[in-house]
Amino acid sequence: MDWLFGQSVFFAYFCRRLYKKGMKIRIILITIGLASSLLCTAQRKEIAQAQAYIKSGKDFDKAEKLMTGLLAKDSVNRQNKKIYFTWFETVRMQYEAANEKLYLRQKYDTVQFFNLVRKMFQIAETLDSLDARPDKKGRVRPEYRKGRAEYLHHLRRNLYYGGTFQVRKGRYGEAFGFLETFLDAAREPLFTAYDYLTTDTLMPQAAYWATFSAYRLQHPDSVLRYHELALKDTARREFTLQYVCEALRQRQCDSAYVAMLREGFDIFPTHHYFFPHLADYYTQRGDYDKVLALCEEGLSAAPDNQLMLLAKSVAQLNKGDDEGCINTSERLIALNDTLAEAYFNIATVKLNKALELERENEPRKNRKQLTALYTEARPYMEAFRKLSPADKPRWAPALYRIYLNLNMGKQFEEIDRVMRKAKS
Repeated sequence: MDWLFGQSVFFAYFCRRLYKKGMKIRIILITIGLASSLLCTAQRKEIAQAQAYIKSGKDFDKAEKLMTGLLAKDSVNRQNKKIYFTWFETVRMQYEAANEKLYLRQKYDTVQFFNLVRKMFQIAETLDSLDARPDKKGRVRPEYRKGRAEYLHHLRRNLYYGGTFQVRKGRYGEAFGFLETFLDAAREPLFTAYDYLTTDTLMPQAAYWATFSAYRLQHPDSVLRYHELALKDTARREFTLQYVCEALRQRQCDSAYVAMLREGFDIFPTHHYFFPHLADYYTQRGDYDKVLALCEEGLSAAPDNQLMLLAKSVAQLNKGDDEGCINTSERLIALNDTLAEAYFNIATVKLNKALELERENEPRKNRKQLTALYTEARPYMEAFRKLSPADKPRWAPALYRIYLNLNMGKQFEEIDRVMRKAKS
């Protein structure tokens, strides 16, 4: 083929020389036509050879290489429908051979089997885009569409099975590719007659697994690509909402992120994802009223939900609702006496009140009340230490204050050593 290109360059140069000498333009056209015919002859020869391989019932891989070679050598070839049709046939025959092996329970590469199906779809869609170009009179008369569509329609579910097979293997990039081809067929003119969006009940499930695969790949744009269809898979809707929320968070689409969290919370108020992320979003912005309102909504559906009660306790503490915080925390302890944060919150309320009194700078007047507050805070902070021994930055300074103000020498010396060791 490279030799032919060299010849065409030579002919073009020769024609320019002839023209300068006054020879007729017809000679130039004849010469260029000769070069083009040589190129076409070589192209036809390789197509004929590939078709001969197909008819022989073997060497389908060689036939495919001939067609992919033509497409790689010259961009003009990529406009030739016959090349794509022949390429499709080479892959189809490979698929038929593989399918026969599977039917006879003979050993065959499952991944390769699914790859052949997807490749046929990709080739056929490219062929159809060329086939559907209007002719000189503006008419669109696809020559290959009906046959390719009918054949592939019966194989299309293999794309879904190929995708879910790859999901099970943890190969999420490959899984997304199969499911993408399966889903996008619904928008391809090649398959217009089948109206997959309304007739194929697997579409929502395929959209879910595509969304899941994109989520595992951490590709937020791909997560959002099919999410609306994935949400129609009601059995997995809560997970789709979670993946979409994460994608929106990664893209820093705050308003959409909060709206999707809200939608998830409204439908699944006790799900482990939506409430904590929504509460955290409002907490980070100091909007404790919204946190409390959210907690009340959730607790109306699940009155003993410990996560919501804890969020409520923290919001009350941050808002300065001391009595409310203590009551909510005591309720939490009654439900679960190993929940460290409930003890910490009660102790913090007591210590905050003591700090307010100390700021009055009237130790004699407030001594009795201060002693009572430190005494009340002590068992809760000690319980927090026992339940969260690694959280020294929070319990060590608090216990230092408590033991110092209660004149507990032995305990004070021990906590002082702990703090010195932490600093060294």
